[in-house]
Amino acid sequence: MRFEVKTDQRRFFDYFSEIYLVTLIFFFGVLFFNLVLSLQKISRYHETNYLCNLILVEKSSDNFKKLGRIINQKDKQKIWDFCKLISR
Repeated sequence: MRFEVKTDQRRFFDYFSEIYLVTLIFFFGVLFFNLVLSLQKISRYHETNYLCNLILVEKSSDNFKKLGRIINQKDKQKIWDFCKLISR
């Protein structure tokens, strides 16, 4: 009588390939999320800089409102001081 022990190496490979795939997807998800946050910061900085330059040239109430929403300020004097600080 013969006794054989079968080892299922294919199942072992499938298990680790699934772990590798999940880790890879998680890594790229975190990388994409970090990229989105970085682009949002860059975009906000450039929009703030652009609106401050507009306010220094043309003191429009629409520009004050837009910039006030971005930097969370309601007082025009504080917005004006902020733009003077940035333009230095």
